[in-house]
Amino acid sequence: MQRRLIFCDSDKCLGCLICELACSAVKEKSANPSLSRIHVVNLEPKGSMALTCVLCEDTPCVRVCPRKALRQNNETGVVVVDEDRCNGCGWCFELCPFGAITFNPYKKAVMICDFCDGDPECVKYCPFNGALTFSSIEEVAYGRRKDVFMKLLKELAGREV
Repeated sequence: MQRRLIFCDSDKCLGCLICELACSAVKEKSANPSLSRIHVVNLEPKGSMALTCVLCEDTPCVRVCPRKALRQNNETGVVVVDEDRCNGCGWCFELCPFGAITFNPYKKAVMICDFCDGDPECVKYCPFNGALTFSSIEEVAYGRRKDVFMKLLKELAGREV
């Protein structure tokens, strides 16, 4: 089974934060972006990019957890948080190379995107068609190669021979 992730096309993302609001509303029943598992990073002057867990192969967050509160699903790659075991020590988010782990101060536990069990709300509510997609790495790579190829064809068609 191919692992699926949430990908953000920074050319389409306007940084509206609707993905963060959708996530916090669904997961925490609160319209509070700080309680979201997806986070928008402003890359001015280039634009914005929404980030979530990227399902690392060796999962440093899982390895470093002293309370064994994190585990990775072998099939999907999703990192699951056992909130009863997590004490919010922060070792996992210190080691996350993508900044995809955050702390919930109300629950005193970390939060990691679980991709809404394969139907991510952030993707559904994103108002910019295609800014967020839930895809495998292979699907995204194919789409990018196709986009580059089509761009080259257009450029070649515009040249005089």
